[in-house]
Amino acid sequence: MLNALEVVTTVVVGVMVGVEFTVAFVMNRILDALPEDSGQLGHAHGGRMLGAVMPVWYIGSLVLIGIWAAAGWHHQGTGLVVAAGALLILSVVMSVLLLVPINNRNKTWTPDNRPVDWKQQLNRWQRFHYVRVAVIIAAFALLVAALA
Repeated sequence: MLNALEVVTTVVVGVMVGVEFTVAFVMNRILDALPEDSGQLGHAHGGRMLGAVMPVWYIGSLVLIGIWAAAGWHHQGTGLVVAAGALLILSVVMSVLLLVPINNRNKTWTPDNRPVDWKQQLNRWQRFHYVRVAVIIAAFALLVAALA
């Protein structure tokens, strides 16, 4: 049973990392290459869509990691699982304090109501997002190492 939990948790976190990596290094570049209004509208739509899904994914991942750590407390690698959980908690704190406020503004913008500094705000979000991606990649790597 513990083995199945380990695999499911690692896959769930790994797919989340893949989505966030793709947002950072693929989707944002595609949206930024579109004509100004289209790119901005795409960012707003992405902010609405992923803003609804990702909190559930992050919290669900934390719950799975917590269950893995508790169920495997006396097994080798539990320290790595706990460290991965701590990194995911850091990523959630970063999200709530740094990324969500920008996203909450961005998802309501249209070409008619966006602020003058909308590009600077999106660039700030992207810089914070790069750091968050690095943190969750590290968390994922720790989970993989805990499996070995």
